Amino acid sequence: MKKIINTKNAPAPIGPYNQAVLTGNTLYTSGQIAINPETGELVLDDIKTETKQVLENMKAVLTEAEMTFEDVVKTSIFISDMNNFSAINEVYGSYFNEDTAPARETVEVANLPKFVNVEISMIAIKS
Repeated sequence: MKKIINTKNAPAPIGPYNQAVLTGNTLYTSGQIAINPETGELVLDDIKTETKQVLENMKAVLTEAEMTFEDVVKTSIFISDMNNFSAINEVYGSYFNEDTAPARETVEVANLPKFVNVEISMIAIKS
């Protein structure tokens, strides 16, 4: 049985998908980009600010599912320029405890939705 997770504290889906799906104790999130959920505007001031908005959106989805970043077991990071990796990683690292950080892949792609610079999705398990 699956439960749909949606919150007004993260950007609304712009297609036939949901922010996340909870099945059992496992949460699968859709990718988040740097849209400010209050204004609907992209936050693209610089790569660190953009990454922070992405992770704040993800935090809102996790919170709606009664989870935290400590419950995250896997992340996927898609970036448009590998030269931004260290700045993205610096912000990303501030959301996780290094000793219990999730597994992850980071992939450079040609384009992302709305031509943003970073998109992140997660899998979390509530123990």
